[in-house]
Amino acid sequence: MVYVHSAPRALCPHVEWAAGRALGHAVTVEWREQPVLRGAQRAEFSWQGPRGTGAVIASALRGWEHLRYEVTEDAGLGGDGGRWMHTPDLGVFYAQTDTAGNMVISEDRLRSAMETAGSNALELHRELRLALGQAWDDELEPFRTASDDSSVVWLHKVG
Repeated sequence: MVYVHSAPRALCPHVEWAAGRALGHAVTVEWREQPVLRGAQRAEFSWQGPRGTGAVIASALRGWEHLRYEVTEDAGLGGDGGRWMHTPDLGVFYAQTDTAGNMVISEDRLRSAMETAGSNALELHRELRLALGQAWDDELEPFRTASDDSSVVWLHKVG
């Protein structure tokens, strides 16, 4: 899937062209208003392609100011999937994913986080948040759920 969470209206055709070049065929998507950011549009579309196409799409969309997006590539036989998240302030984050869509953090990355943090629990927490791309999730979350046609139901804690 490709989720364009926010794009300036003038950039929308360029997003379609870039995705089309990455996929090798024309891409046309239905753009809707993004209520979180005045003047921005949002869209999503599914894609099919050989392993590695997610990286090609994410790279094709990278570098445009004011563009927020996510690209997911499902895991398949003999290979893991991937998830790319992009925000204007943070740039691109990539994580390997398993067949259930969970992010996979390598043993080496975990060891590095532990070594960097030492015995400081707060530093370990910071390192793990970085490994999970938490800053990207935090920035994208309002854009994910802000659609008028969103099926998200907000539950509030009472008590």
